[in-house]
Order: sequence, then C-alpha cells, then structure tokens
Amino acid sequence: MKDRESNIKFAAYLNIFFAVAEVIVGLLTNSLAILSNALHDFGDSLVLIFAWILEKISKKPADKKRTFGYQRLSLFASFFAAIVLIAGSLFILLNVIPRLIKPEPVKAEGMILMAVFGVIVNGIGFFRLKKGHSQNEKILSWHLLEDVLGWVVIFIGGTIIKFWGNYLVDPIITIGFTCFILWGVFRNLKESFNIFLEGVPSHVDTEKIKQLVLATKGVKGIYDVHVWSLEGETSILTARVLIEDVLLAKSSEIRKLIKEILEKNNIHHSTIEIEIEKFCVGRECCFRSNHQGIVRDTTEDTK
Repeated sequence: MKDRESNIKFAAYLNIFFAVAEVIVGLLTNSLAILSNALHDFGDSLVLIFAWILEKISKKPADKKRTFGYQRLSLFASFFAAIVLIAGSLFILLNVIPRLIKPEPVKAEGMILMAVFGVIVNGIGFFRLKKGHSQNEKILSWHLLEDVLGWVVIFIGGTIIKFWGNYLVDPIITIGFTCFILWGVFRNLKESFNIFLEGVPSHVDTEKIKQLVLATKGVKGIYDVHVWSLEGETSILTARVLIEDVLLAKSSEIRKLIKEILEKNNIHHSTIEIEIEKFCVGRECCFRSNHQGIVRDTTEDTK
C-alpha cells in the first residue's frame, strides 16, 4: 500500500513538471500535437493528484461501518482517471479537425528535442507505476504509456516535417495516438467495471481453484463459491467445502491446506466453511460427488 501511494505521488509530480514544459515548447513550436499532449498532461496531473489523495485515504483501517476498510477508493480513482482521459481525448479530436483542413507551419527541431525528453520523462513514470498491481495503478500507467508512445510518434512526425516539410503530419499523428489512448482506456475500464460489480478478477481462475480443492485428500465437494476483489489487487473468496464425515476432527488441517492452495492462486483473503453430509445445512447439501466436482442429486427435489 505504501509503495502504491509513493508510485502515484512520484508520477503526479513528474507529470505536473512536464506539462508546464510542454505548454512552453508547444507555443514556441506551434505544434498542435505538443499542445494537445500538454492539455492531456494537465488533465493527467489532476487525475494523479486526486488518485494520490484517495490512495492515502484508502490506507485507513477497517471500522464498524466499513469492515473491508477503504481500499475501494482506489477503484473509484481509476474510474475518475478513465473519465478524464476519455473527455480530454474527445476534446483533442474535435480541435484537430481545423488543422486537417488547413495545416499550419510547425518548428520541427523543437518537436524532435521535446519528443526525446518526453520519452525519457514519461518512460520513468510508466515503469514506476507498472510495478504496481492495483487497478488504479494500471489505469494511471496507461496515462503515461500513452505519452511515451505519443512522443515516439511526435519524434517521427517532427523528423518527417523537418526533411519533407509536410505539416499535415502534425494533426494526423495527433489523431493516431489519441485513438490509441481511447482503446487502452476502454480495455482497462472494462476490468474496473468487472471489479466494481464484484466479478471474478481477470488474474483468478475459479475453475482451476475448484479442481485443486477437489483434489485435496478428504474433500468431496466445493460449492457456494464467491470470488471478488476490493480494488483489483486484494482478491477474496468464500466457499463451503464438503469433506468426508470421518475427517471432521481434521477439518482445521484440511482448511489450512485449502488456504495454501488459494494463496498460491492469488487469493490471500478467504473464508472456508467446512461441512459434512450428516450436518450439512440447506438444500445445497443434496449432492453426490464425482471426479468432475459436485453434482446436485435432483431426486431430493421430488420428495
């Protein structure tokens, strides 16, 4: 958690400093691509500051009202980041249209030098955030990756303008990397929605986990399985496990083995309810086991 906060704080300071530099160079070179990136980076800076604040709050311990703590604020920050990024990209696309109709002269040398600086600065921030595992850090890393790739394209565009004098390249590359940005954001936003709806995180294979638990000695079945995540990093599982009646005295040992399996499969917070057929509660207990897992015995429904 501390590393996550420091990663976002570092990226925020880096982005604010660089956005100011972009505005200055963009005005001096008359490059729409650089000015668009500057506008985008100012939006990124606001998002990063907001995310940093939420990360600090998310460290608060659980209390009586919020027994899971405040970690989901990190997920909320990722939604905010995605919305700002989409809005900024659409604004850029609207403003690039006049340049397509009537291209304006651009100082290519300034574009090239700024592009090299941009790749270095944003690359440092991207690799710092890429080490994180939370959904918030993933979304924010896209903010910086988009800038790295954008600066690479600007470098190529500046080179073309310098040697061939084709000013139409400036608005074209602006459209290109803006569309790429939107693609990346929507891909990450999809996973954020999945986590928000308490869906199974993409890095967790539920079926594989069930099979591993069923392969544990003494386990006859696993059912009522629920897997979700707080913020994309902390995965949680609850399940009811049916064991052989004669092994009831060893239920703690079996539970320990199951939890070890779960930890090896990216689930570090779990609640396992051990049951035997004799004392199993509810209609779900009308099961028969086979090698594939638990199959409900429908003969009980006719009674």
